Amino acid sequence: MIELDLPGYVAIFIALALGGILKGATGMGAPVVAIPVMAAFFDVRLAVVLMVLPNLCTNLTQLWTWRARRPDRLAWSFAIAGGIGALLGTFLLVSVPARALTLTVALAVLGYVGLRLAKADFHLPEPLARRLSPPAGIAAGLLQGAAGISAPVSVSFLNAIRMERGRFIPTISLFFTAMCVTQLPTLIGFGLYDLHMVVLSALALVPLLGFMPVGARLARSISARAFDRLTLSVLVVLAIKLIVWP
Repeated sequence: MIELDLPGYVAIFIALALGGILKGATGMGAPVVAIPVMAAFFDVRLAVVLMVLPNLCTNLTQLWTWRARRPDRLAWSFAIAGGIGALLGTFLLVSVPARALTLTVALAVLGYVGLRLAKADFHLPEPLARRLSPPAGIAAGLLQGAAGISAPVSVSFLNAIRMERGRFIPTISLFFTAMCVTQLPTLIGFGLYDLHMVVLSALALVPLLGFMPVGARLARSISARAFDRLTLSVLVVLAIKLIVWP
């Protein structure tokens, strides 16, 4: 990990605030924006490690909020596989060169943008989805553990099943919780989660939660299409920056 000065803390705050705005406006995960922003200024490992505890807290909160809607068999299969994948991905995080991790983040972001723009009308039947949930979960977990962004696989897989909101939220929340549960002790074992990082991760919840209402208000003041285009444009710029200017 690296030592941070005041500008470093400010950059992290801005990254987390942008992630909170996105989550408040669209319901999508904050790491999609926060991690590439932080990775553009620091070692990508810092971005991935920093987001684990906030992810765990926010997804446990969502599971509690939606506790009346218990995750089904597919959700558990997807989550357990995701936890295994995240464990393997964490080993990649600590062993793969930083430049390779940075490129992985950039490609994951571009993949996410591409899938959002494609808007493919693809439907995955439930029986086939149940069979594919373990490999899809492992693939998404690997991406999450190594790069901190699983949306190109996880969100695309669940969207293809066409889950209604009441099923989607508990499923994706259980998935992220399972990944965090395997990531956190593994990162502690590798010495990447010391007391300083625990405090920093806890403080990261402040801008995340604080700016979610800003995103909700922003979503009401501009069209969803305009906000989506703005978000995707920012992500493309960040991805290009990560590729050409590490």
